[in-house]
Amino acid sequence: MVCFPNCKINIGLYITSKRADGYHNLETVFYPVRQLTDVLEVVPATETDITLHGKTVAGDKHDNLVWKAYELLKRDFPAIPPLSIHLLKNIPMGAGMGGGSADGAFMLRLLNDYAGLGLSNKALIGYALQLGSDCPFFIENSPQYATGRGEVMQPVSIDLSAYSIQLICPQVHVSTAAAFKMISRKPAPFDLRELATLPINEWKDVVSNDFEAPVFAQHPQLADIKQQLYDAGAIYAAMSGSGSTVYGLFEKGERAVIQSTLEYEAYYYK
Repeated sequence: MVCFPNCKINIGLYITSKRADGYHNLETVFYPVRQLTDVLEVVPATETDITLHGKTVAGDKHDNLVWKAYELLKRDFPAIPPLSIHLLKNIPMGAGMGGGSADGAFMLRLLNDYAGLGLSNKALIGYALQLGSDCPFFIENSPQYATGRGEVMQPVSIDLSAYSIQLICPQVHVSTAAAFKMISRKPAPFDLRELATLPINEWKDVVSNDFEAPVFAQHPQLADIKQQLYDAGAIYAAMSGSGSTVYGLFEKGERAVIQSTLEYEAYYYK
């Protein structure tokens, strides 16, 4: 059985308070970008193992969220059979697009279908939250206004299919933990639930990402990339998550030619 975990972008991201459990409360809109995906496959085996493929693979394979998702469900559902797991990584790691979170969440969904567990989305979200704060979104995998750690979600009617999306993914790793330490927590300046009623050409003036100021201060090249997207005609540009991906929304067929001292990968979807 094969599935294709996709990435996401954040449209607005506000860090509003520190929680008693050590996490942060946030407000954001998660938007799936289904054109950029990893590939996850499971096949019957005599013993469960995982093989990682692709240039963005790093670290111990048993620290991967796909493996952790298998162990999590296997604990509660011992009848899940041994599997040979193959993960091909295409989504850049540490880029603010949730690639690892998507892999873990899609593994939960895949196992639910493969083993006929009959788990509801609500139950899968509960498991996903044990893997990471971004993981529950990928169970729904549709535009969502998210609060709490990111697990409290409600659908929002946002459709960007009429626009071209350009993703610029520099070879800069931004530590999410370090980025959170640089944030000045404050109430959200804009209610992102109103995003669907706000014309996209007005997003620039009211929709922001709290991580941009501290991350751009450390990596001014990212701020320059964002400005180049606007100079090339982007209707809206922003950093996704805690970075380092910067994306631009353009009229159909338009795009930027980015010049940067940073090495980067670029993805463009009409």
